[in-house]
Amino acid sequence: MKYLLMHKNIEVADIDIDDVLGGITSVNEVMRREHFPVGIVHPLHHNEVIDRGALNKWWCSRSIPASRMGIADAFDTLGISDPSELLTKCFGLSLSDHYWIKPNGSSMKWEDVNFFDNNFSDDIGDVLFGTNTKSSGFDFNSPDNTSDGNLKKRWKIIDGKRCLLKAGSMPYRQQPYNEVIASIIMDRLGISHVPYSIIHLGNEPFSLCEDFITKDTELVSAYRILQIRGKENHENDYLHYINTCKELGVDISAAIDEMIVVDYIIANEDRHFNNFGLIRNAETLEWIGAAPIFDSGTSLWFNRSEDQIKNTEIKCKPFKKHHSEQIKLVSDISRFDFSKLNGVEDDIRKVLEGQKPERIELISESVRNRIETLQKLTIGQNVYAENGFTDEYSEEVTAEDYNISMN
Repeated sequence: MKYLLMHKNIEVADIDIDDVLGGITSVNEVMRREHFPVGIVHPLHHNEVIDRGALNKWWCSRSIPASRMGIADAFDTLGISDPSELLTKCFGLSLSDHYWIKPNGSSMKWEDVNFFDNNFSDDIGDVLFGTNTKSSGFDFNSPDNTSDGNLKKRWKIIDGKRCLLKAGSMPYRQQPYNEVIASIIMDRLGISHVPYSIIHLGNEPFSLCEDFITKDTELVSAYRILQIRGKENHENDYLHYINTCKELGVDISAAIDEMIVVDYIIANEDRHFNNFGLIRNAETLEWIGAAPIFDSGTSLWFNRSEDQIKNTEIKCKPFKKHHSEQIKLVSDISRFDFSKLNGVEDDIRKVLEGQKPERIELISESVRNRIETLQKLTIGQNVYAENGFTDEYSEEVTAEDYNISMN
C-alpha cells in the first residue's frame, strides 16, 4: 500500500509498505530529504542516496520486539503473527518522536492523529498487561504498538499526562525500584534525569514516569547519531559519539561524564546505544542537547542472588565492557561532589523495603563502596589497581556486540 512518510505535517517521502509483512518495499519520491530519520541518508555516498535498507530497519525497529515478556500470548489474543503488523494500524505513531505514515490521498493532519494531543486506546496496553476483557474488536490506536524494550510496559494518560508504566523481571522484580533509587542519586548529584516513582497493580510493582518528549521535541538515540557518519580509524565508539555530536553543534562530554558516573554507582548493566541520546526540535531540526538520563532499571544486581552480589564482576555498556574501565573515560571526575550521597544507603534501604534484609544490606553496602571509590578518584588517589582496574578489561564495546539496532 502507498503511504506518505510524514514528519509532523511535513511530507518526507512517498513510500510503499507491505501491509502483510510490514516492511518498506520502495521509496518512490523524496520530498524533504533533511527530514528523514537521522542516519538514513547513506553516509558512504556523496550524493546523499537514501538507504532503503536503513529506512526499513528504522521502520521495523519501531515495533514491539518479539522478545518482549508475554508477547506471544498477546499476539495470539490480537490475532497477529508479527509485531510489524501493528505499525500500520496506528500509522506508526510514537510518543518518542513525530514520524508517522499517511495513506496516500488521505486528508489527515498531524494535529488530528498525534498521541501528544489526542487520546489513545487502552486496548493494546490491556492485552500486553494481560488485563484485557475483550476477545475481539480491539482499537489499535495506541503508542503501545511502537514501544521498544523487552520488559512489560504500557502508556497511560494520567491526569492529562502521558506516562509510561514498566514492569520488572523475575526473580526479584527489582527494576522499578532501581529506577527510583537512580532518581534519588541523580537528584542529590544535580544530574538531569527523568524522575521515576513506583505504582502497584495488584501485587506487581511498576515504575512510572512522565514522557519527557513533547509535541515540539523528539528523542534521537545515540545509535541513530552514530549512523550519521562512519567511524574514523582513530576513533573508538566513545570518540565517534562525542565527535559526531560536536559536528552537530552539541558538546555532549559533560552529560556523558554524568551518565558514566551514575552507571558506575548503580552498576548499570544495560546502558545500550538506544537508551540515551539527543533531543532536537522536530520542526526546525535544531539540536537542543542531551536527553535526560532515563531507563536505569537494569542495575543494582537486579537479577543476582546474594552470593552473586558479593562475587560477580559486573559488565557494562556502551563504551567499555567493565565499569572499572569505563569510569576512566570521565574527563573531570573532580567536579562531582560525592559527599552529597552521604546517607544514601538509608534511601536505598527504604526503597527496597520488602526484599530480604540480607539482600538490601548487600546492595546498599556495595553502592557505598562504589561511591567511596569515586571519592578517592576525586582527590587524585590511585585506586585503579586496588579495585581491579587493569588493562585486562580495556576491550572496546562495539554496536555489533549488543545488536543495538534491535533495542
